[in-house]
Amino acid sequence: MRNLPHHSFAHNQTWLELSLIAQDLLCWTRLVCLQGELAKAEPKRLRNCLLHTAGKLIRHGRRTRLKLDRGWPWSRALTAAFRRLRANPQLC
Repeated sequence: MRNLPHHSFAHNQTWLELSLIAQDLLCWTRLVCLQGELAKAEPKRLRNCLLHTAGKLIRHGRRTRLKLDRGWPWSRALTAAFRRLRANPQLC
């Protein structure tokens, strides 16, 4: 408890809640969207592989698209995860 980022209890409480929500979302993503080695990966590896992916938001024809760098080793895995998520309308 010595390494919390703020001096105020309320700020630390909020920071901790947000950290737990982020971890829950990461675990949910791993269970629902990912397959193969990334489905078994630790949170640190998922952050490095998926959340640090370079991409651009492109707006064209009243649609917004996420354009991923094709040279990134995990861009196909991330694209497949988005497809799996969109294929299940109950989750969207």
